[in-house]
Formats: sequence, C-alpha cells, structure tokens
Amino acid sequence: MYSFYHDISTTKFYLQDILLGIMTWNYTKVEEFILLGLTSKPDLQIVLFVIILITYIVALLGNSLIIFISRISLRLHTPMYFFLSNLSFLDLSFTTSVVPKMLINLLSTKNGISFSACFTQMVVYMCLGGSECCLLLAMAYDHYVAICRPLHYTAIMHPCLCIKIASGCWITGFLNSLINMFFALRLSFCGPNVINHFFCEIPSVLELSCTDASLNRTIIFFCAMLVVMGPFFLILITYGYVISNIVKITTSTGRKKAFSTCASHMMVVTLFYGTIIFMYMRPGDTHVANQDKMATVFYSVVTPVLNPLIYTLRNKEVKEALLGIVRKKHVP
Repeated sequence: MYSFYHDISTTKFYLQDILLGIMTWNYTKVEEFILLGLTSKPDLQIVLFVIILITYIVALLGNSLIIFISRISLRLHTPMYFFLSNLSFLDLSFTTSVVPKMLINLLSTKNGISFSACFTQMVVYMCLGGSECCLLLAMAYDHYVAICRPLHYTAIMHPCLCIKIASGCWITGFLNSLINMFFALRLSFCGPNVINHFFCEIPSVLELSCTDASLNRTIIFFCAMLVVMGPFFLILITYGYVISNIVKITTSTGRKKAFSTCASHMMVVTLFYGTIIFMYMRPGDTHVANQDKMATVFYSVVTPVLNPLIYTLRNKEVKEALLGIVRKKHVP
C-alpha cells in the first residue's frame, strides 16, 4: 500500500514539473522595453526636443561652472561649497541618466531600451536620487552649525568630517538602489513590455511584472520613508532650530545675513521635495500619467537647471569668485 501511494505522489510531482515547464515555455523573456515617452504627436515632439535640449545644455554648463569655481577659487574652499559642488555633480549625473535617452526617443520612431539598459538606468537614478536627499540634509546641518554654533563651526565642520558625510550620502544612495534592484531582478518579465513613461522608473516597470510585485512595492515604500522622507523631516527639524536662533538675533543686519545664508538651500529643498511629494505621496487613484510625467520632467530636468541659478544669483560669494576668475583671465 505504501508503495502504491509513494508511486502516486512521485507521479504527481513529475506532472507538476512538466506543467511548470510547459508554462515556462509559453513565457517569452522580455529582452526589450518600449518607452511611450512624453507624447506621440510629431509636432509636439520637435518642440519638446528643442526645449529639453536647451534646458539640458544650461544644466550642464551651470553645474559644471559651480564645480569649476568651487575648485579654483580659494575663498570657496569651505564646507558649504564642498557640499554644493557635490550637489552640482549629482544634478549633472541625475539629469544625464535620463535626458540623453529621452532626446533620442523624441526624434526616433523606435523607442526601445534593452532589459539591461533599463535596469541600469533604474539603479543609477535611484542611487543619485537617494544620495541627493541625504546631501540636502548634510547642507542643512552645515547651515545649522554655521548659525546656531558659529564659534565652533571650524572645529565641527573640518574637512575630514565633510568627506565622511559626503561619502555617507553616496553610500546610502547606492545601498538604496542595490536593495531595490536585488528584489526587482527576482521578478519575471514575460509578457507586456510597454512602459508608459519616458524612462525606466521603477513603479512603471513593476507594473509589467508577470509575478506578484507586492513585496517590491512594500520595500520601495520603506526605502522611500527612510532615504527620502527621513532626511526631509530632519531638514524641517534642523531649520526649526535655525529659524528660532535667527529670530533671537538682535540686529536686523545680522538676521538678514543669517537668513540669506539659508534662503538658497531652502528654495532648492522646496523645489526638489515639492515635486517628489506630489509624485509619490498622493493616493494611487489620483495619479494621472501625463501629470506624473510632467512632474518627473520638473525634478529630473528643470530642477538641475534652477539649482545653479538659485545659488549664483542669490550668492554674493559665488558672484565675486566668478568675477575674480574673469579679471585674472584678462590680466596680461
């Protein structure tokens, strides 16, 4: 009797393996994704191509200029401009991970991207996004020390600590992308391959998975709360202390100077987090594809252009350093 039941059990497992094999044969592994892009209207594609290309060039020039000035000018060899040059490099990399492919697709009828290239883009994008969130927190801490503990600023914000903080920001972003990609690569992509976006954004890619991606969405949520919203709440707390100290300054000149130190950074934080919160912190049923695409364009293309403008137009030290470099070039 035992032998009979054992044979039936063995046969059952064999049949399950055969059925699983047949199901696997029917699945064709996706080797390429199709990006729908911003629009399918040819006339509008040309207009968008010109606008985004000009914006991208301005972003490259503006952020490269800040990195160059921060390196060349001795007066800008301070923690604030060390972090600012890191932010400019992040913005350069951030926009470059998305815009070139988007420009190619605007002029091409074939908007394909290979599986490996798509996942590479997601890794780079999440790494840079997470790193920027942490770097904005580091810059807020720098302002906190400068205003709330000015006598100890040099001792606290020494170069070794600044390098460690910046390295920590980059490592945090890398680990964030590594964790998400580890679980994303465990999914199967066997059927639909059309992404309703202009780049490989991880929520859009997960929608195409043939297997259950609920675990991935949970991991994305917790990573976002830790890497994105965590720094945001700490920035708010930091500026709460900063503002309370600015109010205590007796002279109007001192208050104005202290506030101008933080104003540029506060504007950048508002632009960056405003669009991210609009994108990812809304209820799922309120998302509209075109609105989401425009919001993504803003924080991945427009924000890297605005950051250099905000810091150079509102910052007297940067303008003086730039004028000093120009004068040296014209001295015989």
